[in-house]
Amino acid sequence: MSTSKRFLGITVLSPFFQYEGIEPVLANVIERAGATAVACNTSVTAPGAEGEGSYQPPIDAGASVRLFDRPLWGKQALWLRSGPGHRANLDYFADSPYQPREPNDLTESEGPVIGRFIAAAKQAGLQVYIQTGATQPPGLREEDLPRLPDGRLPEARMAHTGSLASPAIRAYNRAWVRDIFAQYPQVDGIRPDWPEYPCYKLDEAFQDFGDHVAVWAAAHGFDFPRMREDVARFYRYLHGGGLNNADLAQFASPDRGKFALLQLFNRFPGVVEWLRCKAALSTDLLRDWHQAIRHFGGPEKELAANAFMPPFSHLTGLDFHAAGAFCASIAPKLYTMHWSLMVQFWGEVLLARNPGLDEALLVRALVNLMDLADGEEGGTRLAHYGYPAPDEPHPIPNAPQVRKIHQVLHAAGGRTRIYALVHGYGPLEDFRRRLQLVADSPVDGVWINRYGYLSDAKLDAIGEIWS
Repeated sequence: MSTSKRFLGITVLSPFFQYEGIEPVLANVIERAGATAVACNTSVTAPGAEGEGSYQPPIDAGASVRLFDRPLWGKQALWLRSGPGHRANLDYFADSPYQPREPNDLTESEGPVIGRFIAAAKQAGLQVYIQTGATQPPGLREEDLPRLPDGRLPEARMAHTGSLASPAIRAYNRAWVRDIFAQYPQVDGIRPDWPEYPCYKLDEAFQDFGDHVAVWAAAHGFDFPRMREDVARFYRYLHGGGLNNADLAQFASPDRGKFALLQLFNRFPGVVEWLRCKAALSTDLLRDWHQAIRHFGGPEKELAANAFMPPFSHLTGLDFHAAGAFCASIAPKLYTMHWSLMVQFWGEVLLARNPGLDEALLVRALVNLMDLADGEEGGTRLAHYGYPAPDEPHPIPNAPQVRKIHQVLHAAGGRTRIYALVHGYGPLEDFRRRLQLVADSPVDGVWINRYGYLSDAKLDAIGEIWS
């Protein structure tokens, strides 16, 4: 395969090459779509009874209505039980409080398919990456969960991630990296997902004030008590009836609420330091991943992180410029169905906690602050947002997506390759629209998540657009 082709990666999770077969899957992603890279996971699956294992596609905090475009074992949605794809070397985890998943019957019967897929993909000329969680060891303990300023756990999180500052999680990550390269030495790198604090739910946006962060912040020159106090006051302002329609009018203003945000930063100065702390913490976590990859994989192996797009990245802590020192590439997510869902998630909480808010004004303020529409575009009710159905276009126009791409490129400053991450979920024409704007942009390449949402027609569309 020519190395001059613009980068095109597709995430292919194991159930699909288990079910469809390795060669048919690779033929689809290479010959139809023109992929230059694939990413896979390290577990294997089999159909489970109702309630056994996990329901796929993921339910995204009970809000998802997704169906696979490519059926698994004859179904577009099903329960799958799983097992690790290999027996981990427990010696590697001797210094980690977290241990790898126990092998089971699927490890023995299906596990070798992961290695065969990687070998076949490399033989076909593809780059191959392992996708894994950045802070998601098996059996995540309560002591390693992120906390709100008052010490509570965030309610009903959508992403079950751990504290970026947890020494136990970092010890597991290092052992896991070592195990990955020992088992799958052919892979080109690792793609950790969520090396930041996800903000799908409003509570998630106020992570993390746990003990691990208190220790880390003090060691790195941040005033943790001041941050916690001011962020707690800001949390109460949003959740305790302090938000009013006059505020919303400012947040919905043509300047995208910039003046109102500056006023809030003056009112709650510790919030600014907290955002700086999160960015430094995320960068430090990525430094840890980078060091482990280089140590156990070698200098040619890559750290290729996933990330939220601006302005969400300011809340999550992902600093594209600083992260560029450690990441060979960063894939910011154009997950437009999640952005729509966040308007609903955040809006429902704010309406419930602040009686008297005008719903239309609240929606316009959220859409404005999240930069999801221009002018009079966009809906005026929470019902206009939420999770789009499989046959429903995502309600995010092109211009905001293009702006976010250019913001990332500017923020990264050329320190790392930027591969926009497009989700395959949604109707064909809407998927074409979202992929085309990436193809027309100056990014270095694209990742598409994931093969299960790519019908034959979508695979052909990728090949047509990306060529």
